[in-house]
Amino acid sequence: MIPIWNYFGYDEPNYTYSPNGKKLLGELATLSPAPVYVRVHNLLTTGDGSASLKWGSTNVYTEDAAGKPVYSWTLLDRIFDTFHAAGIKPLVEIGFMPEALSTHSQPYRHTFPQGSVFTGWTYPPKDYQKWSEVVFQFVRHLRERYGDAEVKTWLWEVWNEPDIPYWQGTPEEFFKLYDYSVDAVLRALPDARVGGPDSTGPGSPKAAEFLRNFLDHCAHQRNQVTGKTGSQLDFIAFHPKGSPAWQGDHVVMGMARQLASIEQGFKIVKSFPEWHDTPIILGESDPEGCAACSARTNPQNGYRNGALYAAYTAEAIKASYALAAREQVRLAGSVTWSFEFEDQPYFEGFRELATNGLDKPVLNAFRMFGLLGSERVKVSSTGALPTEQVVSSGVRQQPDISAIATRKNQEVDIMIWNYHDEDGDAPAAPIDLAITGLLEAMHIAPMHLALVEHFRIDARHSNAFTAWKQMGSPQSPSPEQYDQLQSAGHLQLLTSPAWVPIEHGVAHLQFTLPRQGLTLLRITW
Repeated sequence: MIPIWNYFGYDEPNYTYSPNGKKLLGELATLSPAPVYVRVHNLLTTGDGSASLKWGSTNVYTEDAAGKPVYSWTLLDRIFDTFHAAGIKPLVEIGFMPEALSTHSQPYRHTFPQGSVFTGWTYPPKDYQKWSEVVFQFVRHLRERYGDAEVKTWLWEVWNEPDIPYWQGTPEEFFKLYDYSVDAVLRALPDARVGGPDSTGPGSPKAAEFLRNFLDHCAHQRNQVTGKTGSQLDFIAFHPKGSPAWQGDHVVMGMARQLASIEQGFKIVKSFPEWHDTPIILGESDPEGCAACSARTNPQNGYRNGALYAAYTAEAIKASYALAAREQVRLAGSVTWSFEFEDQPYFEGFRELATNGLDKPVLNAFRMFGLLGSERVKVSSTGALPTEQVVSSGVRQQPDISAIATRKNQEVDIMIWNYHDEDGDAPAAPIDLAITGLLEAMHIAPMHLALVEHFRIDARHSNAFTAWKQMGSPQSPSPEQYDQLQSAGHLQLLTSPAWVPIEHGVAHLQFTLPRQGLTLLRITW
């Protein structure tokens, strides 16, 4: 059971060290014994450190009147010190272009949601040697501050979505940027694991072509720095996204689009003999593409507040495992591009794990994944849909009632969900669960007892959004209300822990599971 779910990311790096940002990072770090990786944009972007939607800055690099470099590490250190204190492993994204180096620097800071976000920070450098020196100093500083033993556990990658206007140069100019960046990283940290291209979902023909060309460049083409063939590529990243649609009174999720991009990306990687064993990280794997677009202006994004986002996440992660196994590729991680937003209304419908310090149901899905063991156990469900059907057409007829099961010392964990693309009312599903093989696992007599803990996420459990609505949707909750909402946002037990009989190595459990609900059963002896 390779944990792929323990990767997260966000645009606004300066939220990292806000009180709510620190709180959330601490919660992520404690999800499981596996390290959590975090990827953020704007680590080299010029600015004063003020944050807004889809914007952040560190002011690492500026130039004096004579054009000489001026380095400032104050804001960058606040970000990485916060990661380090929380036990977070950075997936360090090298970007974006400092204002002093941009070939088209003005306007530089965007004003999202007004106007284009692709301003001066998206352009190629005036001087690739200067860019290389910035990257070298950036990596060297982090190495000196945190030490070799720590930074060798990090991941490093170049830019973000260079196949769309996040990069205002040509593909060939990006490949040049990649070569210069990788060379600089390895000069500063020879043991670094570096990858890319973090392009958009290869379900699109244009994105698929870009990914192929990038992989071909790294394998076969002339390196723009060394003159030799190829460029180091320790992991491959691309961004599959879904496509929810608003139906006037409810949302229908677009799971199939996201999974089709994953499938196509795996096939492209596998088609290169040089790369078919290279780890793959889904650099942003999400139900759609704009975390900072609220449900107020984009009603299809209302799924983000409730249990649907949690169930969708479980469905997508399980399908990602299944596709990797089918295509025989090495899936190492799946980044959920979701964190938290400062100074925004409660439950505004941004794609986030928490709102104003209150955990959303989706965070509890990750808590469930964190409770799973390190070895998978075979599980089958008569209510499960074939992966091929979900990839080709989503979950549009009967629901997908599926599961992942694992084991560890004297414990079996079963995570079950009842997912459907359409967010509508439906009867709860009756679950009849049989767990076999316990006699051999337990090494005990034919009759025994095991302790069952039953955790639940649905409209009434582990759901601060429902509790908030029941309070009247306060935008200024009292301290007592806030405490109640915090409690409602935690992962909750459906029932009190109970002892169940194990008869001839078999345990039977029966319960109902609402549509878009998730259950985790932890059985110990």
